[in-house]
Amino acid sequence: MGVAVLLKQVPDTTAKISVTDGRVDESSITKWSISPYDEYALENAIRLKELGYGDVVAITCGPARSSKCLVEAAAVGADKLIHVVTDSSSLDSIQIQALLSAAVKESSCDVVMCGKQAADTNSGSTGPGVASALGYSCVGAVTEVSIEGGVISATRLGPSGLEEVEVGVPCVFTFDKGDAELRRPNVRGIMMAKKKPIDSLTSDDLGVDTSNSAVSVESHSSPPEKPPGKKFVGIESVPEVVNMLRNDANVI
Repeated sequence: MGVAVLLKQVPDTTAKISVTDGRVDESSITKWSISPYDEYALENAIRLKELGYGDVVAITCGPARSSKCLVEAAAVGADKLIHVVTDSSSLDSIQIQALLSAAVKESSCDVVMCGKQAADTNSGSTGPGVASALGYSCVGAVTEVSIEGGVISATRLGPSGLEEVEVGVPCVFTFDKGDAELRRPNVRGIMMAKKKPIDSLTSDDLGVDTSNSAVSVESHSSPPEKPPGKKFVGIESVPEVVNMLRNDANVI
């Protein structure tokens, strides 16, 4: 019994992204962070642990640099760390989900938490895909979880407001941004976390075939630059501004 949290390391929202020869130049990215929605999953996993549900197992899939997000997770309360090591940039979503699912089985956790989508790809397929591979129930866009009597209750935004969904284990929760105040690692926590062992696993260790990706990326490109802004001065420009807001921007 325990909670597995799936973490993805992504370029920090303040990092500058450059494209070289049709590919994102990862070597030029100076700062990497845990994907923001995954941070809410981690916070709620730690809260579930504090309610007595079991240990928190942080799992990530990616190159060697990804281990940093596991250290950050350990610094705020994760008990066990699993790194599925892969340097391949050609893995498709199904292959990544297969690797993560196998790692969850390795952890023996019956509750899985992750962000509703990653900050870099925004695909939102990881949580449902892992749930499908494991045969677990899946509740999406959750903001808070609680447990009572072996039943987990999840709060999420529904069509008519907040709704509570009760689900039995095993299950997967994907997290939206909530009101929870996120824990931040301090220096002491990071120093202690660096001593915590990380279980490094490969696709061969997990018995997952990653040789044939169903997706191939032809090229990356930067978004077009925004056109320069326009400046209007004086009351005589009001009709023109109103006309642009109504007919060009469609905001009035």
